[in-house]
Amino acid sequence: AVLSTSRHAAVTMPSHSRVMMRGGKQQERPMPASPAPFRVDMTARGLQFDRPALREALAALPASAPVVVMIHGYRFAPDADGNCPHRHIFSLSPPRDDWTALSWPRHLGASGLSIGFGWPAQGMLLGASLRARAAGRGLAELAAVIRALNPARPLHVIAHSLGARVALAALTHAAPQDFSRLILLSGAETRGPAYRAMTSPAGRAVQVFNITTRENDLFDFLYEWLAAAGLDTAIGQGLREALPNWLDVQIDHPATLTALARLGHRLPPPPARICHWSAYLRPGAFGLYRRLLEGGISQPELRAALPAQTDPRWSRLWQKPRSAQIAGCV
Repeated sequence: AVLSTSRHAAVTMPSHSRVMMRGGKQQERPMPASPAPFRVDMTARGLQFDRPALREALAALPASAPVVVMIHGYRFAPDADGNCPHRHIFSLSPPRDDWTALSWPRHLGASGLSIGFGWPAQGMLLGASLRARAAGRGLAELAAVIRALNPARPLHVIAHSLGARVALAALTHAAPQDFSRLILLSGAETRGPAYRAMTSPAGRAVQVFNITTRENDLFDFLYEWLAAAGLDTAIGQGLREALPNWLDVQIDHPATLTALARLGHRLPPPPARICHWSAYLRPGAFGLYRRLLEGGISQPELRAALPAQTDPRWSRLWQKPRSAQIAGCV
């Protein structure tokens, strides 16, 4: 790995979180204080991060505190003008003029160390999809470094869109127990590569929560044809074969919302028919993800609470959208 020589500075945290709704209205909620995330970038020169600073950050953590790696999806790249993830969703104070810029580290409120993992996800979708595989090798390398520095530290991942491909690709290069839990938000990956990742040594040892919504059906369909030539099905439809450590959670299914409410997480019904960002913009979603990462709800417990069947593809297109929608979604 190529290591950077400077430590990345913290950014200022505002006192309230926000979710931009249609019509310019905002929902403001105080959020617990969160430290600035540690920055790691996968570049053409390899993995870039400050190893001494990472060692110091890990040593300062409580014994049971996890490391949570956040991975962005398509259109972002480190230091890209207007699309740098470290100044957007990985920032404690993201730009207020972008309705998709919700601060992940603030809403996760992790008790451990959060890491913003940047990689070059711009350009044509097929090219970005290929680079996601290389970024997966970099993520596995980062996991090995963390394991060498702190062998007992739990390492979790939360990834959106094409970031899910990065996370799953890392499993094919990682050692067993390198990763503990993966939360995939509207993942841009197909069943074949996902199944191969899950049957690798690291894949058999990890727990995956595959967060899906029929709002993302159009994006799943486009990914299947633009990145997989229509030869495979997106993981938004689940895996072809059931695995004991993979759980699909369709967060726009009425029975799923009822089950989550009984577990203490009331998510509002989906506000749109088509939206690629609903999995993290939906109010209350990050509270659920935080609890899953902390182990407050076990995978078997959640599996037992969820409905056995999910809604078919395109079913949301025939439903009338709610009046209060997320800006930019239809």
